[in-house]
Amino acid sequence: MASPSRLTNLACASALILGVALGAGCDSATPGSAARTATREGDGRLVVFAATSLRDVFATLGTDFERAHPEVDLVFHFAGTHELRTQLEHGASADVFASADQAHMDELARSARVTGAVVFARNEPVIVVSTEAAVRIRSLADLPAASRIVLGTPEVPIGRYAAQLLDRASASPLGADFRAHVEARVVSRELNARQVLARVSLGEAQAGIVYRTDAQSAGSLVNVVTIPSEINVSAQYPIAVVHDAAHPTMARAFVELVLSDGGQRTLRGAGFLPPTGSPSAP
Repeated sequence: MASPSRLTNLACASALILGVALGAGCDSATPGSAARTATREGDGRLVVFAATSLRDVFATLGTDFERAHPEVDLVFHFAGTHELRTQLEHGASADVFASADQAHMDELARSARVTGAVVFARNEPVIVVSTEAAVRIRSLADLPAASRIVLGTPEVPIGRYAAQLLDRASASPLGADFRAHVEARVVSRELNARQVLARVSLGEAQAGIVYRTDAQSAGSLVNVVTIPSEINVSAQYPIAVVHDAAHPTMARAFVELVLSDGGQRTLRGAGFLPPTGSPSAP
C-alpha cells in the first residue's frame, strides 16, 4: 500500500497539472527544520531533493524503492532546481539530489556538497500552446504571434534552456531579432517548468516553453509544438548522493535504482530520453 507521503506526492502532481497550484509550495517534505528532522540518523527516512519535472516518474520509482526496502520511509521534496541548490547551500538536510541541469549540480560538486554525480536521463524542451492559440501557433516560427508568453526565470534550468534555443533560433533563418520578438511578448517568468505549464493550461498565457515530459502530463489541456532539432537543446539530468547524507547507503541504493535497467525503463515510459548524447550549449 502506498505511504501517506506517496499519496501526498500524487495528489500534488495532479493539482499542478490542473493548474490549481501555481506556487512553488507543493511538496511532500517541508524545507528547513522539518527536512533536518526527517534525516536524523536512524529514523529510517530517506530524503530526496528532486526537480519538479521529475515529480511523476520519481513517485513511481519511489514505490518500487519502498517495495524493495520496506524499512525505509522515502520522502521527496520537489521544487525548482535552483531553489533546491540554494537550500542545500544553506544547510538543508537531504540524502539525494536530482537536478534538471548539469550547471547547478556542478556548482554543488565544486563546493563538495554532493559526490558521484552522474547523468541518468535527458529531456527535450517543447512549446506548449493554449487551446485558444492552437490555430495560430503551430511551429517555432509562429511563437512571436502569441500575445502572452511565459518562460522560466534565467536562473532556473528551463529558463536557461529557453534562452539557449532562442539564441540558436536568432542565428537561424528565423532572423536575428527572433528572440527579441519573443521576449517582447513575455508576460511572466516562473520558477519551474510546472508553473509555466500551469499558466498555459489555465489560459493565462498563450504559449510557453517546458519539458516534453511535463507537456505530456497535461494531456489535452495544451497543444505541443516540437522545436526543430537543429535549434533545440538537450536538458541533462544528473543525480548524486549529498555530502554528509544521514543515510548514505540507502542514498546510493536509490541512485542505483534510477540507473538500473528497470529504473531506465520507467524513465523511458515517462518520456525521458536515455542519458547519452552531447550536453546542451553552455
